[in-house]
Amino acid sequence: MFDAALSALGALLDPATLVFLVAGVLAGLVVGIIPGLGGTGAVAILLPFIFVVEPHQALALITGAVAVVHTSDTISTVLIGIPGSASATVLMLDGHAMARQGQAARALSIAFLASMAGGLLGAVGLTMSIPLARPLVLNFGSPELFMLTVLGISLAAVLSRGNMLKGLIAGVFGLLLGQVGAAPAAADYRFTFGSLFLNEGLDLVAVALAVFGLAEIVSQIARRTSVASGSGIGSGWGEGFKDVVRHWTHVLRGSLIGIWAGVLPGVGATAGTWMAYGQARATAGRKGKGKFGKGDPRGIIAPESANNSVEAGDLIPTLLFGIPGGAPAALLLGALLVFGIEPGPRMITDHLDVIYTIVWSFALASVAGAALCFLLSKPLAKLSFVRFPVLAAGLVVILFTAGYQESQQVSVLQVMLLLGAVGWLMKVTGFPRAPFLIGFVLSVPLERYYYLTANLYSFSEWALRPGVLVMAAVLVAPLGFALVRRLRARRADTGPGLPEASVAAGARDGRTDTATGRSTGTGTSTDRETDRETETDPDPGTSSETAPQPEADTDDDEVDGAVAPGRWTVGVGAAFLVLFLCALVAAQGYSEKARLVPTLVCVLGALLSAVLLAAQAHAWRRSARNRADRAPGAPDDTDVRGDAWRQEVRWVAHAFGWLITFVVLCYVLGAALAAVVFVPVFLWRVAEMRGRSVVLYTVGVLAALLLLQHFADIGLPVGYLTPPLLMA
Repeated sequence: MFDAALSALGALLDPATLVFLVAGVLAGLVVGIIPGLGGTGAVAILLPFIFVVEPHQALALITGAVAVVHTSDTISTVLIGIPGSASATVLMLDGHAMARQGQAARALSIAFLASMAGGLLGAVGLTMSIPLARPLVLNFGSPELFMLTVLGISLAAVLSRGNMLKGLIAGVFGLLLGQVGAAPAAADYRFTFGSLFLNEGLDLVAVALAVFGLAEIVSQIARRTSVASGSGIGSGWGEGFKDVVRHWTHVLRGSLIGIWAGVLPGVGATAGTWMAYGQARATAGRKGKGKFGKGDPRGIIAPESANNSVEAGDLIPTLLFGIPGGAPAALLLGALLVFGIEPGPRMITDHLDVIYTIVWSFALASVAGAALCFLLSKPLAKLSFVRFPVLAAGLVVILFTAGYQESQQVSVLQVMLLLGAVGWLMKVTGFPRAPFLIGFVLSVPLERYYYLTANLYSFSEWALRPGVLVMAAVLVAPLGFALVRRLRARRADTGPGLPEASVAAGARDGRTDTATGRSTGTGTSTDRETDRETETDPDPGTSSETAPQPEADTDDDEVDGAVAPGRWTVGVGAAFLVLFLCALVAAQGYSEKARLVPTLVCVLGALLSAVLLAAQAHAWRRSARNRADRAPGAPDDTDVRGDAWRQEVRWVAHAFGWLITFVVLCYVLGAALAAVVFVPVFLWRVAEMRGRSVVLYTVGVLAALLLLQHFADIGLPVGYLTPPLLMA
């Protein structure tokens, strides 16, 4: 085994092979920077070249691209808040927040180093898996996979601490949206409403780009400023290195989670990164949890380590069992078959040198990719200080084009518009979008593994399996710890010097949180936004002196921008309630196996929405009492906040009008000609650019689209009047 490793390293260090490795790294970095393409696009671009090179060179080329895609996809996520891939959306919480504080250099340094470490640890994990993975993976059946998806969905509660009720509603909404399309256990198409486009379900990339990317675009256009404040990217390159060293345990844990997420079918990078983020937050101290979502280095280190190690984990079942762990791994599997190498258990004995070639390529590419990203990031980071309307003209074209790639149907643009509006409403009303994405990603695996488990095992058989018991303990343990902390806090509050009666009275009046012992000013602990809404709602109206204040230990993935008045939250909650009830009625028309999970999801969502509406009604009554008790002449700035909110809504509506205009132009002219019309008009009217700059910008966007179409095989939306020349 050691001889095979040295032989593979010697072959890889051949200058000709190194050239192909560097070419793969460069291709992967470029593809990673472009939102929505991902590792599949990188490998697909390079696949035609493998037929004219030697096997070791071809493997170095493809592995180099796969290893670095998740290193460069952080650049657009951190700098401008546009996810480079679905798995990079988690970096919007802390990475983009840090960039907005003028610390883009520090955020990128952390991301690149953590990604490099994740890649190296992933390569180590791939090496160690050769003798160990076979018995481990074969003992992991559908019951364990089902419990793993349940464990992943439970992270919605962890990621919405301080927004618990809204986070659960968002997670259930994601589960419901993931039910669209073919049912895994029955011959039914659910919630398609006769549309062939929806038969295959909604594409993850389109959903992520809409809910996070488009929502961020309209919010930033409404602000009409640059993404970050200041005039430089900061001097935090060295500080980022110190952060990674200081939190090395998060690098290790994140990498292990990523490897495991890659090994298991149906989990993947997106769920793996959110799991890593969830464990980082869950293992932080009580004071440390409140820093997540506001630029905490740990919120970058853990998911970014997992993001890159997932690809190494994907290779374990691909090489050892011939079962690709993801789309890029499936293309690599095809490349191996081209050279007559059949992945599987015999590969360890017959082609061990090939495995080590892939391992060395992955490790070297991770280092080279991080080094190149450091060189590229300084000029690219300056984008975060450009006025956002200038960037938005090109980003709108890129996002809609990226969302189009999976389905290749223009109808997806309408879905993205709708989900972009939903994402913005969730952002301003305090519904965390992270639980939504987790629910959407794990919806189909949850249902699939449930039915496999139910059909193959009785309840007592699968519930008592060791792996299931371990994951059940992991699921229940946080609840037990929370209960113990609550009881200890209550005993401390009722100790000497604080009579129990006064604690009870304070809890009734909303002055004391018995779970934490802190003053909250609220009689309900539903979520953080309940308090924020009463503070900003011009209808109930509370002064800044009497308005309830949020807890210090809270988390919120919506770290900037205006907060909607309380009536908007009530409206969104009511809309969720109506949606769940309508979906519940529609689900009753499906067969028994097709309607079971949607029915449970809709009932749960309706109950949670009803509880939220009741909590909001209680908050409004409390706000009315505070308003009545306010001293005459007390300052009241609710009118000012109301005017600011109405101004923001007008700008957001204006921004959505421009998005609708681009989609209509795509239907009529196709994406290329739509960009020629949309970009200069947007730059002139919104960004207030003039003259040659507008022409050069438009030519650059059009050239990028055509180059991607002809050399990267990127499909462009075709309209009714698109010339045949642009349909190639």
